[in-house]
Amino acid sequence: MHNSGCINDDTSVLISVVIPVYKSEKFLKDLYHRLVTQIESFTSDFEIIMIEDCGGDKSWQIINELSQKDKRVKGIQFSRNFGQHYGITAGLDYCSGEWVVVMDSDLQDRPEEIPHLYAKALEGYDIVLACRGKRRDPLVQKIMSWFFYKVFNYLTEMNYNPQVGNFRIISKKVVMHFRQMRERLRFFGGLIDWMGFPVAYIDVQHDSRAKGKSSYTFKKKFKIAYEAIISYSDKPLKMSIQFGFIMSLLAFLYGIYIVIRAIIFGSAIAGWSSLMVSIYFVGGIIIATLGVIGIYLGKTFDEVKKRPLYITKETINF
Repeated sequence: MHNSGCINDDTSVLISVVIPVYKSEKFLKDLYHRLVTQIESFTSDFEIIMIEDCGGDKSWQIINELSQKDKRVKGIQFSRNFGQHYGITAGLDYCSGEWVVVMDSDLQDRPEEIPHLYAKALEGYDIVLACRGKRRDPLVQKIMSWFFYKVFNYLTEMNYNPQVGNFRIISKKVVMHFRQMRERLRFFGGLIDWMGFPVAYIDVQHDSRAKGKSSYTFKKKFKIAYEAIISYSDKPLKMSIQFGFIMSLLAFLYGIYIVIRAIIFGSAIAGWSSLMVSIYFVGGIIIATLGVIGIYLGKTFDEVKKRPLYITKETINF
């Protein structure tokens, strides 16, 4: 569902806060109270948009309760689980703020940093990113994140900062351009970075997860990683071609070596084992290369279907 005409000068607010929600029933009430306290310190003209991604807990019930008490709280519920970056997309489609804060729902992104983000944006920046100097994540998660961004930056030839997550403030202008990008492979940070607007950074405190554990399993993180790389780069295809040429060159040189040795010594090199290993190795490379091509082809097939990025089951206070 694509709501491209949501920003209206007659109904716009100063600040929109977009929060994708998944299995966050333990955090939402505390998050709401902290958000209201911090944003009301500089404006009462704001809205809080929570996008519930069918986590199966009481998150949508709590969003309903909060929205009944405070009309500034608005809710979107998906028809099924679509994923965090689709939730952010829905929030940006529906928001009406002159400035939009995007943050996670687990309280690791601190609402107390929002006034600082807004103050920095008023210095003339369309995008201000929250830079987590010391991440409060498990060591394994830090290593995985570091490795992903190293590979991602190499393959996409971008310079995405691994200390930056989704937490940021962006202007209405950035939101309007973001709405025009409807590709199915969603990586919010990469899409914003691709636009090329001048970016400012502020250092923020990154809190540890107060309750429960992250819903991002290794499988989910791996899926996001490879989809983000495929979405922003065709370098794997180029690398497979280069590797194919290298293998062909090595095979050609090895063939010359066999011919010369046969001429000098009168017989070819015997070696059934080495021959079979070479055949299986080259065959594996060919299959892997075809697999890379197949992934890109499959994603192209998904794009040409032109299905909606997400489907909303219910909305509140819009």
